[in-house]
Order: sequence, then structure tokens, then C-alpha cells
Amino acid sequence: MESKISRDAALELLKKYNKEPFHIQHGLTLEGVMRWFAEHEGFADDAEYWGIVGLLHDVDFEMWPEEHCKKAPELLREAGVGDDMIRSICSHGYGICVDIKPEHQMEKILFTVDELTGLIGAAALMRPSKSVMDMEVKSIKKKFKDKRFAAGCSRDIIKQGAEMLGWDLADVFEKTLEAMKSCEESIRKEMGEA
Repeated sequence: MESKISRDAALELLKKYNKEPFHIQHGLTLEGVMRWFAEHEGFADDAEYWGIVGLLHDVDFEMWPEEHCKKAPELLREAGVGDDMIRSICSHGYGICVDIKPEHQMEKILFTVDELTGLIGAAALMRPSKSVMDMEVKSIKKKFKDKRFAAGCSRDIIKQGAEMLGWDLADVFEKTLEAMKSCEESIRKEMGEA
């Protein structure tokens, strides 16, 4: 897997089309989470690729929410991103805004954890620590069952992704929480919060 874009250039591209700190932080979170999954799922050699896919997955969302995953290919091609990476990035919108079905393990993970990181992140903000570091899986299960909590995070997509991966929801929660813990500090530093 070859990205044809450096990590620094990818971050610059994300910031070119996303000004809201929330969207930048979400991209950084998915980058860290995807790198963690690459390492833990036997794809360590592709961790940079997985991370850049995570970083750029919502490149078009802030400025073109109605064209999400449809505007991205144009923006990414202009930046020199290869077709394989464009496909991977856009596959996370499967069934929502595009019909590019996640096929590679990395695409299935991105599809699944995109929504879940949002739910876990929202749950973390409710904690006195404002952190995932002291969070347990049981907290995620409780918030997942409460449809009113982080209502914009689709439980159906998370379930569909878990099925694609052949993983139990509890495994998805546990792995995603561990992945978020692994990168929280570096994201805070990058966002200027540390």
C-alpha cells in the first residue's frame, strides 16, 4: 500500500478544508486509532497508510457536508493521493453517501470505528477527567444503549461494521477504547492542549 502523500502533507490538506478544531481533532483521532489497529491486526508495515486514511477520511465533510465522500476524490486527486487510498477513504461512507463497500480489513475497521470514536469521545467529555484514559468498556456499553446520547453516532453502522469484521460488539468497544487511549496524549499535544 502506497499513500503517495506524506503525513505532513495530509495534515496540511485536512487543515486546508477543515477549520473547526473538532474536525481536525476527529481526523487526528482516526489517524491514531487506525495506526493502532494496523499494529494490532498484523498490518504494521502499512501503519502509515492506515493512519493517513484515518486522518483524511472526512477531508470534505466540513465544507461540503452534502457531498461527503463525493467531493473527496477531487480534493485528494489534486493533492496527489492515489486511487487505492481514495477508495479506502471514501468506503467509510458506504450505505450513507456512497456505494463503495469496505472490502479490505482496514476499510472495514475505518467504517466501524469512525462512528464509535465519536460516541466514545462524547462519553469522555462527560467525565470529570475529560479523558478516555480512565474509561472502561462498561461505560461505552451503557452509552451505546442510550439512543439519546450522542444521537448523531449511528449504532446501526457500528453494528454493521462489527458484523463485516466478524467481531463481537464488546471486542470492537474494547479495541477502539484501547486505540483511543494509545493516541490521546499525542493528539492533545498536536491540538495545543497539553
